[in-house]
Amino acid sequence: MGAKKVSLKDIALKAGVSTALVSYVLNGKEKESRVGHEIAVKIKEIAKEMNYQPNHLAKSLRSGKTHTIGLVIADISNPFFANIARVVEDEAKRNGYTVIIGSCDENANKAWDLINVLINRQVDGFIIVSSEHSESHITHLREKKIPFVLLDRHFPELQTDFVATNNYKASYDAGVHLIENGYEKVGLIAYKLDMFHMQERIRGYQHALRDKQIARSTDWLKELNFETIEKDMGKAIDAMVKMENRPDALIFATYGLAINGLKYINELKLKVPQDFAIVSFGQAEVFDLYYCPITYMHQPLEQLGKTAVEMLIHKMKNPEEAMKQILMEAKLIPRDSSVSKIKAK
Repeated sequence: MGAKKVSLKDIALKAGVSTALVSYVLNGKEKESRVGHEIAVKIKEIAKEMNYQPNHLAKSLRSGKTHTIGLVIADISNPFFANIARVVEDEAKRNGYTVIIGSCDENANKAWDLINVLINRQVDGFIIVSSEHSESHITHLREKKIPFVLLDRHFPELQTDFVATNNYKASYDAGVHLIENGYEKVGLIAYKLDMFHMQERIRGYQHALRDKQIARSTDWLKELNFETIEKDMGKAIDAMVKMENRPDALIFATYGLAINGLKYINELKLKVPQDFAIVSFGQAEVFDLYYCPITYMHQPLEQLGKTAVEMLIHKMKNPEEAMKQILMEAKLIPRDSSVSKIKAK
């Protein structure tokens, strides 16, 4: 048997005052209720001695607010999302909110289940890293008038609040960097997704090659399935190695793709950057530990996470306020994997 929970009544008995008086003091309303300073101090001390734990559920039922935020992310095994979750949690805590986190493995059905569980938990609002085909979730939240902010990914056809990276520009910069370092046959390995952020990464890459007057081969772009990534990666790189006009550099559109790709490149005993120069999206310690440190596009995850929390809290307090859409820039961090071709030889 666990110890019996201390109630307001227990504290009132010990302090020799009414339960209502204890309630006013412990809910920070002693000023409004004109409770004497000494009696207020006494009540707080007794509550502390008796290890009183407030009943948040009862409190939230009265106020209609639970001071919790639901964070739905696409894939917790990706360090980018794990780190963003930490930033969101810290920032929310600073503002007096608790975060309940769920990961949906890029699966819209899982995301829908999570959102419903969190709605039933009566979260005050959502921060969502959307998965493919989840537009209906966003529409549902909007109809229910539940505040939300989309993080990292958004749907251009749906007018919503969001904070994301400028994916087009990041991918464009990655392509230009490789071309200017002497790699003219640049390949891109991406996910086969209709999601806007992925399409923008593909578009940025294509435009970098176009603007640098490079006759692009359609075979240099490989789109893989999230569910069969290892098998698809092997096929994609094998095909590239066998090409007559084979790429001399690769851009990986996500951290997960880069890890799988580098693993396979190692298995083939190919060398970076001599066989393939590399630029990847997403930062991770792993990129610095590789025998040839990897050049990557650094997304401002601290800023992304903090801004999403600020936007959501502001939205929860001012529901009628105009929509906010913020794009942030990624920064190329050059490492040895994309050094100029002359030096790589």
